[in-house]
Amino acid sequence: MECLLVVLLMVMLGAGLVWWQRQRAARDLADVQADARRWYERLGGQVMNLSGDEPAVRQALADAAERYHAAGSQLEQARSATQYRLARETAIEGLTYIRAARVALGIDPGPDLPPLAAASGAGQLTVPRQVDVQGQTFKAGPQPGRDTPYYYPGGRMQGRPVPAGWYSTPWWKTALGAGAGVIGGMLIADALFSPSFGDPGYDAGAAEGFGDPGDVGADFAAGDFGGGDFAAGDFGGGDFGAGDFGGDFGGGDFGGGFDI
Repeated sequence: MECLLVVLLMVMLGAGLVWWQRQRAARDLADVQADARRWYERLGGQVMNLSGDEPAVRQALADAAERYHAAGSQLEQARSATQYRLARETAIEGLTYIRAARVALGIDPGPDLPPLAAASGAGQLTVPRQVDVQGQTFKAGPQPGRDTPYYYPGGRMQGRPVPAGWYSTPWWKTALGAGAGVIGGMLIADALFSPSFGDPGYDAGAAEGFGDPGDVGADFAAGDFGGGDFAAGDFGGGDFGAGDFGGDFGGGDFGGGFDI
């Protein structure tokens, strides 16, 4: 009889522990869900209330609206804490575009946002840049402008940091694909941010991933790319030599720290 009571007590304790764990997991899941929905609703309110005619404003709001719809879809399908956290991240990314739109409108960007996991270590642009890659001109800078209407909140491409800032074209979208687009995106990132071409225009800590000048030199070696477009003539004293970067993009311009 005593053995039976002990067994029953152990069963009851085990059942109680399982129930407690399930209740705790349910509470935690509800908290994560509520947090994700809070950021999602905040994004929706901003998307509905902001407008502007400038290209940079329209583009930033369009990107914010896209993240709003994406976060809504993720919330509808979410069943786990990880999935709700992903929806939260998407909503916060949308809010970074809202802040960018507010900056382009010349109004207060609002309170700071939680850091994006994808942008960790990418940093932020501090000075304008302009480079030519494969016959195309690419511009970037810390402020919106007619030539730089595309905001990117920062991230990594092929393991390389791409700082937050404003760009002349959303070249990182092509770089997320495959084949030639990836190679093209890598060349643009190297040209814009590689330390081998001078001060990268953002804080030194975020330059990790580009390696030293020798690493970048290897990327453009004749063995890798056939020695045609990327031969010494293209990357020597012409496009990326002292002429281009010694003036507008020289020493003092790239000081300071580092907001896709």
